[in-house]
Amino acid sequence: MNAVFLTAAELRDGGPAGLSKALERTLWHLGFQDVRVVDGAHDHGADLLAVRDREQWVFQAKWKAHGTADQAGVDDLERARTHYRADKAVLVTNTNIAASAENRRRALAGVGVDITLWHGATLDAIGERMPDHVPARYALRPYQARAVEAIERDLAAEGSALLVLATGLGKTVVGGEAIGNLLKARPDAKVLVVAHMRDLVEQLEKALWRHIPKTVPTRLLTGESKPRDLHGVVVATVESALAAARTGYRPDLIMIDETHHVAETGRFAELLDLCGTAARFGVTATPWRGDKFDITARFGHPSFKMGIAEGMAAGFLSAVDYRLYADGVDWDVVKEISSHGYSIKDLNRHLFLPQRDEEIVEHLRAAWRETAEPRAIVFCQTIEHAEHMAGLLAVSDPQWANASYLHSGLPKRHRNVLLNEFRLGRVPVITCVDVFNEGVDVPDVNLIAFLRVTHSRRIFVQQLGRGLRLSPGKKVLKVLDFVTDIRRAAAALNLRRTLEAEEAEHLELPHTSRIEFHDETVGSLMDMWIQDAADLETAADEVRLQFPLPKGIL
Repeated sequence: MNAVFLTAAELRDGGPAGLSKALERTLWHLGFQDVRVVDGAHDHGADLLAVRDREQWVFQAKWKAHGTADQAGVDDLERARTHYRADKAVLVTNTNIAASAENRRRALAGVGVDITLWHGATLDAIGERMPDHVPARYALRPYQARAVEAIERDLAAEGSALLVLATGLGKTVVGGEAIGNLLKARPDAKVLVVAHMRDLVEQLEKALWRHIPKTVPTRLLTGESKPRDLHGVVVATVESALAAARTGYRPDLIMIDETHHVAETGRFAELLDLCGTAARFGVTATPWRGDKFDITARFGHPSFKMGIAEGMAAGFLSAVDYRLYADGVDWDVVKEISSHGYSIKDLNRHLFLPQRDEEIVEHLRAAWRETAEPRAIVFCQTIEHAEHMAGLLAVSDPQWANASYLHSGLPKRHRNVLLNEFRLGRVPVITCVDVFNEGVDVPDVNLIAFLRVTHSRRIFVQQLGRGLRLSPGKKVLKVLDFVTDIRRAAAALNLRRTLEAEEAEHLELPHTSRIEFHDETVGSLMDMWIQDAADLETAADEVRLQFPLPKGIL
């Protein structure tokens, strides 16, 4: 059986972007990892980069409405091979290869440069022979299998379901498996997967390829991508999905990713109301909303849930060595604080003395030297701060010479290339602002530093979750938290208490988590002060706190 996305008609009608996407999906079926599209300005002749068996492959895709791919494609590919230091290079076209391209390939082979050519017939043969599903599919963990069963049970009984899984526990895996099971039973079912931003939608489509057979098409529906039909699996931004629903599109099943974005009213609410007959389920790692709207009003109580502490204690997330640096405490403020009733905002301003960037670098260097094959993410306050810290790190240690920054102001192609270099270990440290909050999978990260304040419990959990995914050889995630904020201290203490309770119920793991203050005197002070850490985590700046002066601290 052939792959529906590699037929001659599909490739012809899909245009240049369609060929790149079909090639990307094909590479996953062929066992590649970390496949990234880098086509765009200054791409140095490459369209895709991929890794297999620790080798870097580079691909040049030449789409043709008619005619053949000529020598220029081979020359572009050779330029890309050199720039990206690729081990293998492949020129791909949906039609055929011109004689000039074949002659150029042979000439390069004569000087030791190996170029491979794939034409339309090659792609057709690959589509016929490649496995029906992506190889090395996720073997569901026991809790993931239970989650799938719970979702399917609630969908059948209630028409709705909700999955709450901490980042790193595989919420997209569970959602994809539920969709895959539906398509096994009903191959012609229409499935709609919705998210709030285009980058996340694009990543979701690629993640779903692991769960659906090559005979089912996926369609990307965004402001820039308008498929001819909406059969199969449609992955869409909420705006584009709503526009389709207003003109009559009715899916059989809707999955909403990052469901915490669903509010009482608005675009998601209108979409769900228009598609009222569709079964629906939401998935999220962080179900809290700033406006206090309860998403269970739309999806019911969680069909299945597992938080960070439970996942860590059970060994499904990396153990964490969390060090909070609150060394710069003004002890004169501590002596008089019980009589003032400071608001949280005033408390943060009076109590904590800021860390200098140079001190932060020294602490990061010490943690780096204690970590095997370190890969680090540094969360910064602003774009300017991220760029400054990347420059500072690059000149502070020879091992960090290639430190780079990543933020939303950079072109998508640049971000993809950088993430590929990070996965290969060529970029050791990335400083960033928010781009790792949702939808970015970087399991090799084993060192995280927080240099930014966030009063959002959801964002803090998302950023911490970037480093909690398990990876071969990864023993523990080191976290350096330089954010001296009373709510961050509450978050750390709340996580520690929850972990201690969870780990007491599980078998001893090879690596257990440790959450502590660099200055334990400060840690003891905070522990005595903060009685209800979970509530304090989300308290507003204006909340006033009364603290008794603990004896024996000073």
